[in-house]
Amino acid sequence: MEEYHVENFGCRASQADGEAIGLELGSRGLAQAASAETADVVVVNTCSVTAQADRTARAFLRRLQRRNPRARVLVTGCYAQRAPEEVAALPGVQAVVGNSHKGMVAQLAAGGAFVPLRSLQGGERPWAGPVVYVDEVFAHSALAAACWTGTRGHTRPNLKVQDGCGNRCSFCVIPVTRGHSRSMPMEDCLRSVESFASSGGVELVLSGINLGRWGRDLSPARTLEQLVAAILRQTSLPRLRLSSVEPMDWTAELLSLFSNEAGEAGGRLARHAHLPLQSGADATLRAMHRRYRPWHYAEKLAAIRKCMPDAAIGADVMVGFPGESDALFEESYAFIAEQPFTYLHLFPFSPRPGTPAGELHRRDAPPPGAVAERMARLRGLIAAKNLAFRERFVGGRLPAVTLETAEEMRGQGRTRALTDNFIEVDLEATIPANRNIQAGITEVRSEGLAGRVAA
Repeated sequence: MEEYHVENFGCRASQADGEAIGLELGSRGLAQAASAETADVVVVNTCSVTAQADRTARAFLRRLQRRNPRARVLVTGCYAQRAPEEVAALPGVQAVVGNSHKGMVAQLAAGGAFVPLRSLQGGERPWAGPVVYVDEVFAHSALAAACWTGTRGHTRPNLKVQDGCGNRCSFCVIPVTRGHSRSMPMEDCLRSVESFASSGGVELVLSGINLGRWGRDLSPARTLEQLVAAILRQTSLPRLRLSSVEPMDWTAELLSLFSNEAGEAGGRLARHAHLPLQSGADATLRAMHRRYRPWHYAEKLAAIRKCMPDAAIGADVMVGFPGESDALFEESYAFIAEQPFTYLHLFPFSPRPGTPAGELHRRDAPPPGAVAERMARLRGLIAAKNLAFRERFVGGRLPAVTLETAEEMRGQGRTRALTDNFIEVDLEATIPANRNIQAGITEVRSEGLAGRVAA
């Protein structure tokens, strides 16, 4: 029996793509390999949101070629969609399948040999190198509903119910690499959620490239809050967590669901909200073509904190956007300091080819030293906020799901777990993964918390 390995890079939606590909490869008779170095087939699911993401994928492919030269290597994802010829020229790559044809990845990878193709960037032409499937139509990118037959390896998996984005932020290449917004039908979503719950799954993460836009393209049109309500009403899933949702998509109706289901510990909606911010400076948000102002964002956070007092609240923050002066950074820093954030995903601006901000960067890039200093200040700020957040729970109890735990840690009689409000806990117990427990919190660690299983 041939063995496969899927190497994932990037966001939760990309992780969900990789999980779905792996499930389909398994259903086609392949076994999961211990590592990429031993696999017969390696699917490399790339990201391209930054230049560093591209470099990371290239480094992985070069290392794979040295350590497992006999593997059939298929590259998919955002880097494959954005620069297929560049990816096809990398050592060892035998097939390039963009997001436009991602629904065909498992079929191609499991076929024993990659079928020659001639479809490149929307037109057919002879291709002497690796086979390539890429176009701008995204006609073969249908979202696949994951059908779990067991929960091994699927503790807190991602279910991607939406793909693509039409926001056209000035710094973002996603509309090119992911295409227009597309939604998984309601019935497929519910079927997949119940499949996971029926097989013993505890927590599922609902994800998408622009999750708040789910359902707008369906007929009849639906909304994210309708999907969440249907999952709560029609499935037996113990806990649902939402991944990133744009600020203006936190509607009164969605907040009402959280008030009813997540206001108290133990509800079926995880007490967790992630809202991309990017910057707290109004002028920077305008240059980014973001669709909200700082005061809009602050109003959403206040409403979330009111309905979920103990929720984790996180954001993406970009540092060093073209034109970000010292004054604009200070405005952003002050805004972030005032908000009830418990964590941040911080990243420096990376110019992406073909984007308006990429051109701005050539003319008005902040000094690299200033970017590093600003990143360090924000790391210090959020570290203090996160510590204060975690300290609140010492002596109390939090609902949590047990995670896959390293053998060394298990040998010490300990287990990793994640609370519903997104804090990792080191438990003094040996418990299988994917168990819903109550964690009695005993102390704060340098990262996360420590605790025991409470009765």
